[in-house]
Amino acid sequence: MRGSDEAYCLGIESTADDFSVGIVTFNGKILANASSNYVPEEGGIHPREAARHHAEVADAVLQEALVKAAIKPYELTLIAFSQGPGLGPCLRTGATVARALAAYLNRPLVGVNHSIAHIEIGKLTTGAMDPVTLYVSGGNTIVSAFDSGRYRIFGETLDIALGNCLDVFAREAGVKHKPGMPLGAALEELAANGEKLISLPYVVKGMDLSLSGLLTAAITMLRKGKCRLEDLCYSLQEHAFSMVTEVTERALAHTEKTEVLLTGGVAANKRLQSMLRGIAEEHGASFHVVPRQFATDNGAMIAWTGVLSYTHGIVTPLAESFVKLRWRIDKVDIPWVE
Repeated sequence: MRGSDEAYCLGIESTADDFSVGIVTFNGKILANASSNYVPEEGGIHPREAARHHAEVADAVLQEALVKAAIKPYELTLIAFSQGPGLGPCLRTGATVARALAAYLNRPLVGVNHSIAHIEIGKLTTGAMDPVTLYVSGGNTIVSAFDSGRYRIFGETLDIALGNCLDVFAREAGVKHKPGMPLGAALEELAANGEKLISLPYVVKGMDLSLSGLLTAAITMLRKGKCRLEDLCYSLQEHAFSMVTEVTERALAHTEKTEVLLTGGVAANKRLQSMLRGIAEEHGASFHVVPRQFATDNGAMIAWTGVLSYTHGIVTPLAESFVKLRWRIDKVDIPWVE
């Protein structure tokens, strides 16, 4: 058993296809980060099936996290959970588990904004202090930076998210999940062997971008069968990544920040990292990318953001712990950043 003066937060992440439990100390040490991923037999995520998966694995994942952290439930100080944004059935499953734990252990509960948690775990693990952040995942594509008490959105997708764009194309192309490798990583492997850049739609509107036309055009070319799959994967990546990089560079020039942070599931892509590193260097900013194990949805990021919230006076009463499917980051006060 650890020292009695230590405080711990258990965080539950369940916004989409991952059910994850993380445990961190109040000084930012990550003790455990256990996850179980729902992989559909075909197609994209089915919210009810994913929620059923989460309910089935919740106990085992909780136990795994507690064993990894080497603590007992009664030693926990705080329970945090992903309150939104995300898929309703999945969010509700995680919230139910968190409420039950908080009530049974008589511990305070904190609802965490999932997108903000991606930023905060990036800052914690890389040492970034005040970055322009590109957050790219299956459900979100956001360029943000802190200003006047909140994370402000400087640019975002007008339709589908970057990760979703890549995953839908990969499924359409017949790319299969490999053990320990998400679809996006498999597509990245194919793109690395691309030799020809195929012209595809490039849609940036002001500070926002649109990816649906790009995806439709790429799928149309795929079905015609006149292009190598590797060339299409390469071209899809180049167009999509250039769009998000352009918006990030504009935000960096506008805010005059000195750091760029890349976070979210798509952050693991080496080509995207290279593009962001390039624009950071051109503007004299340091580049930071969240470690791979914390790029995808994870409980540790929820736990750490729960700590930040709780230590700055934020608690979520059980009666107000309903999930928020479309909870924007610019609607959340951030008292822990000055």
